[in-house]
Amino acid sequence: MGTRTVRAGAVLGTVLACGVLGLTPAAAAPAPVDTPTRAFPTGTAFHVELDSKAARQAVADARAGRAADAVRMAQLASWPVATWFTGAEPVAETRREVAALTTEARLRRQLPVLVTYNVPGRDCAQYSGGGAANTAEYKTWVDGVAAGLGDRRAVVILEPDGLALTPDACGGTPEQQAARYTEINYAVDRLGRQPNAIVYLDAGHSGWHNVGEIAGRLVDGGVARARGFFLNVSNYRTDAELTRYGTMVAKCVWYIQAGNSGDACANQYWPAADADGWYAANVPADAELPHFVVDTSRNGQGPWTPPAGVYPDPQDWCNPPARGLGTRPTADTGVPLLDAYLWVKVPGESDGSCTRGTGGTIDPEWGVVDPAAGVWWPDQVHQLAALAAPRLTFNPRALFGTRTPAGAGTTPAGP
Repeated sequence: MGTRTVRAGAVLGTVLACGVLGLTPAAAAPAPVDTPTRAFPTGTAFHVELDSKAARQAVADARAGRAADAVRMAQLASWPVATWFTGAEPVAETRREVAALTTEARLRRQLPVLVTYNVPGRDCAQYSGGGAANTAEYKTWVDGVAAGLGDRRAVVILEPDGLALTPDACGGTPEQQAARYTEINYAVDRLGRQPNAIVYLDAGHSGWHNVGEIAGRLVDGGVARARGFFLNVSNYRTDAELTRYGTMVAKCVWYIQAGNSGDACANQYWPAADADGWYAANVPADAELPHFVVDTSRNGQGPWTPPAGVYPDPQDWCNPPARGLGTRPTADTGVPLLDAYLWVKVPGESDGSCTRGTGGTIDPEWGVVDPAAGVWWPDQVHQLAALAAPRLTFNPRALFGTRTPAGAGTTPAGP
């Protein structure tokens, strides 16, 4: 990652320096006041990949004379997106890639966001299926990720779907279900030994599990030893809905840890006033709660409402049409428990080949065969950028953050 990124870094640099587009990026923002939050300092700059797919798309669009698309792709490329590690490479190579990424980010005064996505049986063997062959192999892989982190500061998004989509949801055995929790707990503890790793566990999203159900999974997964949890990776729920859901999940986690059953927790389907009243009566105002982050990469237009009665299985989560990029990545959320808005899912990478239950090969909403999961899809990313809410602009800190490099000795505050 390090050598390749430095060599190809001219892609984004050229785009932002106007060599391709003839544009001038926005002026750099003034340095923020250093008022620490509970997780990240105010004004934290997350890491921007210099050689991203969006940057290359900007160049391709400019060469093809698609000026409007080129501008939007250049703007997209200037914003930080998480880097995924999926076990596709040998452990030694993963360790080197993680080390290179985190070292580059520290030199550029940015905070990297890493996604670990290699748990055995991931995604219930569906569109993004794969993962390590067994628990022992997974532990070795996690050891490599941890070694690559060293003492450098990084956010770790630990296994999307790791807790929200466990083996019992797809016919797995009790042994496989138990192994999943063993694997997640091992990763929490091993990554937690790195002094500057900020680890979040999977909590699905607000349109999936009831609050009490996912809170119980978080407790069993070791959230007490992590920073907190993440929401909405690869999905499309609204910021407001996710913030409310995350706050309830955090409070329900505390309630379970106090010796109670999560089944009693008010959930997202209760009337708001009733739910608020329940938590006020059952969770102390000064309780120490886990924090959370939200993936806003594609939720600018909110969830897709499929046409009624048209599709046997609308697959509203899978490449829904007319969606847009969401809130830009930032640690300045204004919500006490919400540590950051992040772009975790890479905008422009397909969710998989969706047929909406029609039995054919064509996605009837797009009129084409969707690319396989994780494959870059220019038509989709152009639409996401065009329908971004708020409207896309250039990130003035794309190349460098404005803070002192964060590294050894910069241990984040606990929950």
